[in-house]
Amino acid sequence: MMRTRPLKVALLGCGVVGSEVARIMTTHADDLAARIGAPVELAGVAVRRPDRVREGIDQALVTTDATALVKRGDIDVVVEVIGGIEPARTLITTAFEHGASVVSANKALLAQDGAALHAAAGEHDKDLYYEAAVAGAIPLIRPLRESLAGDKINRVMGIVNGTTNFILDKMDSTGAGYQEALDEATALGYAEADPTADVEGFDAAAKAAILAGIAFHTRVRLDDVYREGMTEVTAADFASAKEMGCTIKLLAICERAEDGASVTARVHPAMIPLSHPLASVRGAYNAVFVESDAAGQLMFYGPGAGGSPTASAVLGDLVAVCRNRLNGATGPGESAYAALTVSPMGDVVTRYHISLDVADKPGVLAQVATVFAEHGVSIDTVRQSGKDGEASLVVVTHRASDAALTGTVEALRKLDTVRGVASIMRVEGE
Repeated sequence: MMRTRPLKVALLGCGVVGSEVARIMTTHADDLAARIGAPVELAGVAVRRPDRVREGIDQALVTTDATALVKRGDIDVVVEVIGGIEPARTLITTAFEHGASVVSANKALLAQDGAALHAAAGEHDKDLYYEAAVAGAIPLIRPLRESLAGDKINRVMGIVNGTTNFILDKMDSTGAGYQEALDEATALGYAEADPTADVEGFDAAAKAAILAGIAFHTRVRLDDVYREGMTEVTAADFASAKEMGCTIKLLAICERAEDGASVTARVHPAMIPLSHPLASVRGAYNAVFVESDAAGQLMFYGPGAGGSPTASAVLGDLVAVCRNRLNGATGPGESAYAALTVSPMGDVVTRYHISLDVADKPGVLAQVATVFAEHGVSIDTVRQSGKDGEASLVVVTHRASDAALTGTVEALRKLDTVRGVASIMRVEGE
């Protein structure tokens, strides 16, 4: 039997995502009520610019006083889609204090202060859901913390930023340079006017922190995530990748050490074989590859951003939280019982592709090989080409630690015969 008294929802933010959430709540009201077991009512919308026309939203619901809205006491669920750290953090904790559960899409805040927010939710016996914070419409967080709760996850690797994937895909498929591909992404609306958060990996790093925390039952903060942007990736890098049967993606990689005692989380460009499922992810799409003991290999794929896809994830959380509210229950909270050590990037072991500019004369290859051997880095393949006294030397290693590779490169730079290190690229997915 359906409850007639509606559950009241406060919406913080009414931009691209927020306006779509409000639209779906209105146009799909009957379906949502049937799925939840009670009607849901949009009780207030907090915005910065109240005079802007918002189609389909009663102007009487619009307010600039977000604090007063979350303090009302009759609000059942607060949906936060304003982003940033403050005032979002204060508004969310205030919502818990005044009896509301929270649905958020705020990856930056969750990556920085997720533990404190979960603690506040637990203290007041309220829900904190955030499926929309990672990979847009793709169901990912709920499968990790619920469907795979009985399994041991060893690795989560994925493309979690559509802007960077569009740029790299364009460079790969057309031979365009980085700036040309970025300009096209901006013209099509895939890149912001200031693309720094995307192309320098900040956005992906926040998502990696969230994914690692859930996958490994360990608190992982944004500061724990190694981050490297993709602005230095060149057409020459893609040419080298193609010669290896690879392409290049900006990857978020969270993995458990072989001994199980520690985890790492990192974001950086990497070469991946064309045979790997992530290599075929094109355009602005996202995909996440999960490896676990029992389930084996799983892949989650779909649109990772945009108003409608992100709103879909928000509404899914809203339905779940409202159902919990009706049943007098809460869903899964933070699971950080494992408390594994988060290791630095220097401990990460992977393969490397190093391109060197060297003098074209006898003995250079032997000198370079000696440096690799002295630092314990085993060489898999070497390719050399050159003329007129200058040459290019491409070295692909077997698996080595980042610390060992860093020491190797520092030593190579000191050789008189090495003119420069043209590029260093990790090789993943093998």
